[in-house]
Amino acid sequence: MPDSTANLAVLIDADNSRPAAIDALLDEAAKYGTASVKRVYGDWTTDQLKGWKKVLPEHAIQPIQQFANTKGKNATDSAMIIDAMDLLYTGRFDGFCLVTSDSDFTRLASRIRENGVMVYGFGERKTPSPFVKSCDRFVYVDALIANVPSGKAAKSKAPTAAKPSPEGDEGIKRFKGNSGLIKALRKAIADLSDEDGWASLGPVGSQVQAAHSDFDPRNYGFAKLSDLLHAVDLFEVKKRDKSVQIRDSKAK
Repeated sequence: MPDSTANLAVLIDADNSRPAAIDALLDEAAKYGTASVKRVYGDWTTDQLKGWKKVLPEHAIQPIQQFANTKGKNATDSAMIIDAMDLLYTGRFDGFCLVTSDSDFTRLASRIRENGVMVYGFGERKTPSPFVKSCDRFVYVDALIANVPSGKAAKSKAPTAAKPSPEGDEGIKRFKGNSGLIKALRKAIADLSDEDGWASLGPVGSQVQAAHSDFDPRNYGFAKLSDLLHAVDLFEVKKRDKSVQIRDSKAK
């Protein structure tokens, strides 16, 4: 479980991030710890980043100036990487939130994790897979700002699926098309299930997320994992002994 007392550094690549997502992004980061450092990198002499200038003061984010010294070369990336390593070497941080959709930060994320420090990635759905997989957890900002309603949690012993929004319908299709993720879920259920094939949903979700850093029900239009798995009709979901249980429909 995330530690609310963890000390975090939030580093934002302004060239590859949207200021409209900053409220939801910082709210999400607060689930993992306290952001004692918040920096955003870019060339602030250009009009390209004027949208960011409006949101920085209200969130106490420090803008770091980096001139584009050579056309076609991203000096912003280098400045952010150097700062990240300097902060890492202080030994004061339990986690880094890297906000970017740029795969150039893949090695940085891997290097931070080599020191036993958590890496939380935040980027758009277009983010290349290598960077997504290099993070301990990756959150798509598209899902954070979509504000997709997912229905209320069921109160009955056998919950019914939340009615998905139009984006949820599309999310179900994406989920069913992700054979690797479905295979990982079925394996986790098999590993953790009792003799009747039922497993506690929490440990199943944790095991899958350890291998799939971007596994998050919000990416598919649902607020809760139980709602998503019930909606896809591949698993049985029920409440038992005050916990949510899941079983692979194929296991019956």
